[in-house]
Amino acid sequence: MRITRDIDFVPPEDKGASVAIGNFDGVHLGHQAVIDLARHADAPLGVLTFEPHPREVLRPEIPPFRLMNAETRAHRLEEIGVEHLYELPFTAAISELSDRAFAEHILRDSLGVANVVVGQDFCFGKGRTGNADSLRRFGSEMGFGVTVAPILRTASGAASSTAIRAALSDGKPRIAAEMLGHWHRIDGPVIQGDQRGRDLGFPTANMSIDGLYPPKFGVYAVLVKVLDGPYRGQYQGAASIGVRPTFGVNAANCETYLFDFAGDLYGAHLSVALVEHLRGEEWFDDVDALIAQMNADCARARDILAHV
Repeated sequence: MRITRDIDFVPPEDKGASVAIGNFDGVHLGHQAVIDLARHADAPLGVLTFEPHPREVLRPEIPPFRLMNAETRAHRLEEIGVEHLYELPFTAAISELSDRAFAEHILRDSLGVANVVVGQDFCFGKGRTGNADSLRRFGSEMGFGVTVAPILRTASGAASSTAIRAALSDGKPRIAAEMLGHWHRIDGPVIQGDQRGRDLGFPTANMSIDGLYPPKFGVYAVLVKVLDGPYRGQYQGAASIGVRPTFGVNAANCETYLFDFAGDLYGAHLSVALVEHLRGEEWFDDVDALIAQMNADCARARDILAHV
C-alpha cells in the first residue's frame, strides 16, 4: 500500500483511484462496507482519511477518543486490500475549505478521483455544510462518480465507533469485535517500565495508551502479535490495563504477560488484542495476594483462549 501525505503533489500514477472517504477510526464493519463499495476492477482502491483526526484539531480539550492511531489504521487498511492511502493533514486551513472547495481542490484537482464512496451520514466542508447529496451534485459537475453506502447494522446494532467505545467502556470486547469484524487491538512499541512484573515472576511488556480511548480498566485475556524483531510471531497472554493502584499513582498503560515466553521485547512493536475482560482493577493489601490473583488470572485466561 502506498501512503500519500502531501496531497498537493500526487504523482499521476496515484491518481484515478476509486476512493472511500472517512476517518475510519477502528476500521469497523461499517467502514469496511464503505470501502468494499469502492472496489472496482478498472480503478485502484483508495482511502482518503485525515490525520490528525479533525476532532483533535477542532476540539483539543476533549479526552482521548481514538480507537486506533494512524499507524494501526494504516496496517488494517492494508490488510483489507487498500492500495492507496491518502492521509490528508487536517489543519486549520483545511477546516476552512467550503464543501465545494474541498470537492474541487482535493477530490478533483489533487487526487483526480474516478469514483468516491461515503457513508450516508458523511458531512464535509467548513461547518459540515456538505453532505452526501451535495457531494453527488459536485461529482456530476466535476466528473467523478459518487456512491453512498447505507448504515450497516449488526446483531449488536448499528456499527459505529461510538458504539464500539461504549462496549469497551463496559468491558465487553467481544461485543466491540462484533462491530469491528476483528478484535480491538492496542498497538505500539514496548517501553521501559518499573520492572515490578519481573520481580513478581510475571515479566510484562509495557505499552503506552496515551492518545487512545481507554477500555475498562482491569485484566484481560489477550492475543498478542509481536510485529518485528527476533521474537516476531503470535502468542497468548494476560494484560492489565490501568493505573496499578497497589503501587501508588501511575499513568494508565497496558502491561502484557506472554504465556510460555522468554526474551527481551524492549523496542519491539506489539499488537495486543482484547478478547475477554476478566476482572476490574483492584488494590491489594500485599504482594502475596497480588501474585495469587495473577496466577488465577492467567489460568482463567489460558482456559478462555484455548477456545478462541
